[in-house]
Amino acid sequence: MDCRMIKSPGEGTLAILNRRKGSGPKAALEVPDAVGLVQGKLIEMVCAADVAEKAVGVTVEDIRGSCPQNMILLAIFGDTASVEAAIEEIKRKEKERKW
Repeated sequence: MDCRMIKSPGEGTLAILNRRKGSGPKAALEVPDAVGLVQGKLIEMVCAADVAEKAVGVTVEDIRGSCPQNMILLAIFGDTASVEAAIEEIKRKEKERKW
């Protein structure tokens, strides 16, 4: 699993993510302070989404790849501290294999 964080994402970056959102409301999200990106296997992404939502107050969206039925990327939207905490909790759970 690979994790990255974008602090103060640019307008173009948010536009890309909003166009590729696979679930949730089709309306664009409010401009977040940060976006966490998590990429991996489908089973890992479902577990990571659950961990992030339970850990802190973030919004998690699946991001469609080139094949619409394959979810391999999550975007975690929120304030910087919450996104950092969500990513750290995902990494901790994965390391311990406590999915």
